[in-house]
Amino acid sequence: MPDTEVKQEYNAEQIQVLEGLEPVRKRPGMYIGSTSSMGLHHLVYEIVDNSVDEALAGYCHNIHVTITAENGIRVEDDGRGMPVDIHPKLGVPAVEVIHTVLHAGGKFGGGGYKVSGGLHGVGASVVNALSENMEVRVKRNGKVYSQKYSRGKTLTKLEVIRDLEAGEGTGTCTYFKPDPQIFTETTVYDFKVLEHRLREMAFLNKGIRITLTDERNDEVKKLDFHYEGGLREFVQYQNKSKNEIHPDIVYFEVNKENYECEIAFQYTDSYSEFILSYANNINTTEGGTHLVGFKSALTRAFNDYARKHKYLKDNDQPLSGEDVREGITAIISVKLTEPQFEGQTKTKLGNSEMRGFVDSATMEYVSAFFNENPQQAKAIIDKGMRAARAREAARKARDLTRRKSAMDGMTLPGKLADCSEKDPALSEIFIVEGDSAGGSAKTGRDRKRQAILPLRGKILNVEKARLDRVLSSEEIKNMITAFGCGIGDDFNEAKLRYHKIIIMTDGDVEGAHIATLMLTFFYRYMRPLIEKGYVYLAKPPLYRVKNGKDTFYTYSEEEQTSLLKEIGSENKKLDIQRYKGLGEMDANQLWETTMDYNTRTLTRVTIEDYAEADDTFSMLMGEKVPPRRKFIEENAKYVQNLDI
Repeated sequence: MPDTEVKQEYNAEQIQVLEGLEPVRKRPGMYIGSTSSMGLHHLVYEIVDNSVDEALAGYCHNIHVTITAENGIRVEDDGRGMPVDIHPKLGVPAVEVIHTVLHAGGKFGGGGYKVSGGLHGVGASVVNALSENMEVRVKRNGKVYSQKYSRGKTLTKLEVIRDLEAGEGTGTCTYFKPDPQIFTETTVYDFKVLEHRLREMAFLNKGIRITLTDERNDEVKKLDFHYEGGLREFVQYQNKSKNEIHPDIVYFEVNKENYECEIAFQYTDSYSEFILSYANNINTTEGGTHLVGFKSALTRAFNDYARKHKYLKDNDQPLSGEDVREGITAIISVKLTEPQFEGQTKTKLGNSEMRGFVDSATMEYVSAFFNENPQQAKAIIDKGMRAARAREAARKARDLTRRKSAMDGMTLPGKLADCSEKDPALSEIFIVEGDSAGGSAKTGRDRKRQAILPLRGKILNVEKARLDRVLSSEEIKNMITAFGCGIGDDFNEAKLRYHKIIIMTDGDVEGAHIATLMLTFFYRYMRPLIEKGYVYLAKPPLYRVKNGKDTFYTYSEEEQTSLLKEIGSENKKLDIQRYKGLGEMDANQLWETTMDYNTRTLTRVTIEDYAEADDTFSMLMGEKVPPRRKFIEENAKYVQNLDI
């Protein structure tokens, strides 16, 4: 957000110090969420956020992110360059304060930044604390300055390494290499993960150019993200695997003193809603006041227009929020000086003034769009009306799936082999492909804690069906009834009967398709199951190898090759069985390889990127064929264990 006020100087006096740096290495999870892959990538975002803040202040236009050959990170921008003058209180250069003192930065009331994201000033120092080495180069005052750090400490004094060349310009270049003492799980950066976040940042800050380069392989990979259309292009990108029902993307941007909102949305023929909300570039996954304001105004604008133009008669019920949001793809981005974040993960915006601000802006611009584009308005309203009729049908179907009281336990599906444990935290349910595997699972299970629900064939593809049709599917009704927690707006986590829902399918293409269908259902209609960490994928073995009295199970081609090398593939006594499906295992084998708490491998299903998750489900399971074909062509080379 370019600052239209008189530009203030950005110098050492604006760097306000709050506390020391020592806690970061002791409790890194408090500052970057975790020391897993997610936390590793978060380091990059913190440095990039500093450059984006320069851009929001109107000083930076280009940000270059590079994964270097040795798996370090270099972030370079063309902003003003970090201050290098001596800090009045600490007596060291301001750039050193920024990188060695926690809560030191131009974001703490010193006038350095009007709007900022990230960790609000702790970013650079936290990255230093968690890096084995770090170097910052500042182009400012006609010179290039350099200073090196390691694990939160200063290694060298700030020094001038050369004069700026004519026309070179100002800016900051930060290099760091994550500390393997902290990131014990992995220190290897994933290009795709960085690609998703940097693309998102470019969408959210129109006009900024962000490049991502990977120098780790012989063939250097480079991507360029630059979107003059901002959120318009973000919506367009999200809808590339969907069919829009009206041509124009509704877009508006409103500025008011210390805050602004930018919103874009478009309707597709999808049956689910997809809304992303941001505050100061932070994805507010738990929503907040800005999202509430948008939703309430959208519903009001819909109903006002529908009544005025006689789509709704005087005695008709108004369209619900659920009706008016069916098929919408919307991006809501607000920027404000003093954001207040709430919720369990601090990703819920709490500023009360944002509700009214976003509400009034949405009401004004959506009403204007409807009035100026009656044909497009008709297509959108018609979709809402159809959704309302389907909702009424779904209500009747949903009533049939609600879990009865404990006195009426016979309503559980007949195919369900329930467990005797009543504590959900100790109970798990296996959703098993096929009656044959279901029979083995029922025989081999721990009857106290493990329930088995066999599925007959593939469940309905919910990406292509409204809720009323979803709830008429026998297999889906069985799952909903067994889980006990309801669906959609009726979802109640407290009533969930099992805290581990384990999808157990064959390890072939067909099994993967069935698992994807189930995950699509969970994501679209029971998303809290995934968000709360209740959904898992079982990992059955690919091979059984008997060597005399010893039996080994391997779960991939690589593991099998390694085992054969270890025990000697020329050994004549080897008895190798290649499993084509769960049904080929007897009860004991299924237990010891896939269900035994002590030896099994489970993969927890998580959502790290909502935009990417929505696009993936739409692409894999939606109506459009070309995006799916392109995905298969690009990823076929990664497929293992392909049975045709």
